[in-house]
Amino acid sequence: MTVALMWEARAVPGRGEELLAWARAQELPRRPLRRETFRAPQDRVLVITWWNAPYDADLPEVPEPTAELVTRAVHRWRFESVGAD
Repeated sequence: MTVALMWEARAVPGRGEELLAWARAQELPRRPLRRETFRAPQDRVLVITWWNAPYDADLPEVPEPTAELVTRAVHRWRFESVGAD
């Protein structure tokens, strides 16, 4: 089974590039099948990691950045793949 973990944070205005660099520098203790990082307006950063694991597996996630860098707590979601088209 493939599980995708999504991590999304919103930087303090004007610090989006700093948050992006911080997220990209975070090493996970295990290597996912795939990892991709995105940015969006309003200084938002999204990291998606894909894992070959059961849905409820204990998987490493990108940590919380310091409170001074973000406007709110990180949002996290977990999804199970149902196939690719």
